[in-house]
Amino acid sequence: MTNPAEGDGSTDVASLFDELAGLPDGSPRREEIRDQLVREHLELARNLARKFRNRDEAMDDLVQIATVGLIHAVDRYDPTQGTDFLAFAVPTISGELRHHFRDNSWSVRVPRRLKELNANISAAREELTVRLSRAPRPSEIAHHLGVPMEDVYEGLRAGQGRYGASLDNLLENSAHTRFGAPDSNLGQAELREALRPMLESLPERERKIVALRFGSGMSQSDIARRVGVSQMQVSRLLAATLKKLRTGLVETDITEGT
Repeated sequence: MTNPAEGDGSTDVASLFDELAGLPDGSPRREEIRDQLVREHLELARNLARKFRNRDEAMDDLVQIATVGLIHAVDRYDPTQGTDFLAFAVPTISGELRHHFRDNSWSVRVPRRLKELNANISAAREELTVRLSRAPRPSEIAHHLGVPMEDVYEGLRAGQGRYGASLDNLLENSAHTRFGAPDSNLGQAELREALRPMLESLPERERKIVALRFGSGMSQSDIARRVGVSQMQVSRLLAATLKKLRTGLVETDITEGT
């Protein structure tokens, strides 16, 4: 069986690394071997880049970033340490990709701790989705990472700051749009004020479900994962809560009309 660290088997990668380590700086042969080692492992870089393809980044750009990580791995690898090159290259390339998303793809300034936490959550979600054949719950992600549930929620909220809309783009695409239109929700202000005390009187779980559904626009399946219950339970709780709120509004109208 071919060692995956030796490319397609046509090149003795280990011998090339040994030869590279013995060459003096400035030797023309160093650059030749270095380029050959990078070419031998380009497919590894592409495969690792594909793992990040669902993050709104062009695949060509991801491959380019992974290739930079591969070049770093070739330059830093020390065969005398007794570590297989593949075992050294994979975390080096993956780290380069994660650092790119952590440092360069956020529209809103977010502390590094939260960027790293969000990246760990994304990686855990992908791994658990494959393992469980479904989207993992926040509690399962927290257990997998060994962090409190509150950290998972904080990391997910931080991820909402990754992308933003450009005001310049908004103006370019709205050349004939008049800004400052009347607030279409103004007529519901009275209704919202009537609902406020009713919402505050709801149990914490029901209040959170209503806020996620109508405040954040989340689907019932996403709410179920966030709250840690089944989608069917979310559906039942929403229906019962909305019925309770409608009844409260009717009673308020009757009281005020008497």
